[in-house]
Amino acid sequence: MAGGKCLALIAHDQKKDDMAEFARTNRDILSRWKIVATGTTGGRVLDAAPDLDVVRLKSGPLGGDQQIGALISTGEVDALIFFVDPLTPMPHDVDVKALMRLAIVYDIPMALNHATAIKLLPTLEA
Repeated sequence: MAGGKCLALIAHDQKKDDMAEFARTNRDILSRWKIVATGTTGGRVLDAAPDLDVVRLKSGPLGGDQQIGALISTGEVDALIFFVDPLTPMPHDVDVKALMRLAIVYDIPMALNHATAIKLLPTLEA
């Protein structure tokens, strides 16, 4: 992905409505960013805010989390917003942990819930 700042958006199934609403409500700020998202999350974000520049990758369980992890490791993702559902078991939990580990290792800003994403937004405007 060439040029511009890139934000990754991911949401577990029970959080996809929250992510779509977050994108709709904050589309002015998000419109200044290139966005990569896992498949279903990206589709829901585009439904809520069709004017955003969203590249949809594979679904999380089918490798989308790993694709975003690869983009983080190559310096192509600058921030991550991941609405995690801590109450539902995930069959691809190891992929989720690996993705979070890469965000930590590469020291990119990461929000794991709505409240933290709201706090992260002002830094995305810069």
